[in-house]
Parts: sequence; structure tokens; C-alpha cells
Amino acid sequence: MKFGEAFTEYLHGEQDRFLEKCGHVEYNTLKKVLNTCRSCNALRHSCTSDSSGCQCQSCPLCDQKFFSELMKEASQIAGCFSSRVRHLLHLHVATGMQRYVLNLRRCFRNDQQAMVLEGWMLIEYALMNAIAIRKILKKYDKIHGSVNGRNFKSKLRAEHVELLQSPWLIELGAFYLNSNGSDNGDLKEFASNFSCDFNVNPPVMTLMLPHLIKLEFDLTCAICLDIVFNPYALSCGHLFCKSCACSSASVFLLEGLRAASPKSKCPICREVGVYAKAVHMLELDILLKRRCKDYWKERLTAERAEMLAQSKLHWAKYAYGY
Repeated sequence: MKFGEAFTEYLHGEQDRFLEKCGHVEYNTLKKVLNTCRSCNALRHSCTSDSSGCQCQSCPLCDQKFFSELMKEASQIAGCFSSRVRHLLHLHVATGMQRYVLNLRRCFRNDQQAMVLEGWMLIEYALMNAIAIRKILKKYDKIHGSVNGRNFKSKLRAEHVELLQSPWLIELGAFYLNSNGSDNGDLKEFASNFSCDFNVNPPVMTLMLPHLIKLEFDLTCAICLDIVFNPYALSCGHLFCKSCACSSASVFLLEGLRAASPKSKCPICREVGVYAKAVHMLELDILLKRRCKDYWKERLTAERAEMLAQSKLHWAKYAYGY
């Protein structure tokens, strides 16, 4: 089955109700824009007969409809994905009265199973749309003999709408493992990459995706070169320990990342203004706490000692005016 047919089947499958409020890549529409572009086809045929090779790099007729529409769709998909994941995980780590109500509801229906299923559907949503974007950009470059599609993919990363680089995908993976309820594991499992195997029954998945998917994410903090502790993802997508991120932004731990200057840069990509909307990776923190207990306790003790030392220095500035 071709991807276009499988993607159409996915959009009109059991996920139809789930996708009502979520946008998706108009794969077949964009494909028609490329296939019916007469000027591109004419250029392609003329270039094929030229022994010097194809030199056509872009087509104004395609570009006007193609890239602007694809960027709009990718932004909508990324926004929908992050908001739905944020809402789902907020319910999972709810506290106080909300947690009490959720526990009471579980006495009458299996909300946990429904949440796991929704998490799976969100992962499938991200993967299917990411594949659609990748394939349509590859088709653009093939038709035009260009690298504009590849450059546009880099632009998606720069605009933080690349789904496979979203920190919310890491949170979903951690949520999936936390939902299994296993506390077994050791630090070696997370020494280099955080791997998550998703086993799914065939009715949940489409023919384009296997029943076993493995997602891998690097959980090494680029500052301390250790496994992230109390992890935060900056708005650029890079992951750091909270203490390391605060240190790079020249703020105290007790102040938090929101106190960072708008001019503070990410230590990796050097993008400015990435601290204000940093995401606390709660599910990942819970996973590390359960799977790497000794490591987590050791880092917690070190962070508390560092926070105490910084607190004394912070209040000394006000007391002595220096």
C-alpha cells in the first residue's frame, strides 16, 4: 500500500473522532499541487534532455501554494500535539482535589487505560504527520531537482515545529513506561539513550506503522555530561538539568528559569529567549526516580545542598548590600 492511501485510511479510521479537533497534513492536496504544476513538468522535461543536468531549483507557482500551506499545517499540528499532550499529562500527575476526583472516577471506569490509549494515539498522530511531511518534501525535491525541500525541513526545526524533536514526545514515552507500573531498572538503561518500545494491538495502528515502535532520545545533559536530573526542556527543544540550565542563565535555583534574562542563550544552539517557556519534564523525572533510585537520591541531595548554598548567598546580598 502506498503512503498516500495509508495516510487517507488513517485519517478516516478509528481515529476519526480523535482527529476532529486536530489538523493534519493535506498530503494528497499538496501532492496534486506538485503533480499538476505544468511549468515544473515542462522545466523537468527540458532539463532531462539537457546533457548538463537539471538546473531548476524552484517554481514560483508551486512555492506560493506549497511551502506557505505546509508551514501553516505543520504549525497547527505541532500546536495541537503539544496542547493535547500537556492536558493528558496534567491529568496523570494531578494533585490535590483533582487527583482525588480522578481516583474516585477510576472506581467506576478504567480512566488509566483510556489515558494510555490516548497517549498512543498522540504518538501515532505525531509519527504519521512527520512521515507525511518528510515524504512530500522529498517529492518536491525530486520533481524540481532541488534541495529546497531539505532546507524547508531545517526551517521547521528552527521554528520548533518538528514533531520528532518535540520534548512532549519524550514525555509521552516516559508516560507510557510509567503507566506500566514497573520500578525495575538501573542507571545503565539510561546511560546514553532513553529507549521506549511501544507494543500495540493491530486495531490501534495503521498498516504504515509496525506493531512495535522504538523511540530513542539522548538524555545526557550537555553541561554536566550526566543523565539529566530534574529535567527541563528549553523552548528550542534542548534538554538540561534544572541546576545546569539555571547556571547557564546566571540565575539561582530558587529563582527558577523564568527569572532568566530574555537575552540568555541556549548553551547548545545559542538561541535567545528560550528560558521563559521552558517545560518541566515531570513524567521523565518520575521515570528516573522510579527506575534509577540511587542515582536520583544522590542528585537530589546534591541539588538541595547547592540550593541551600545559593540561598545563603542570595539573602546575603540583600542583608549586606553587595
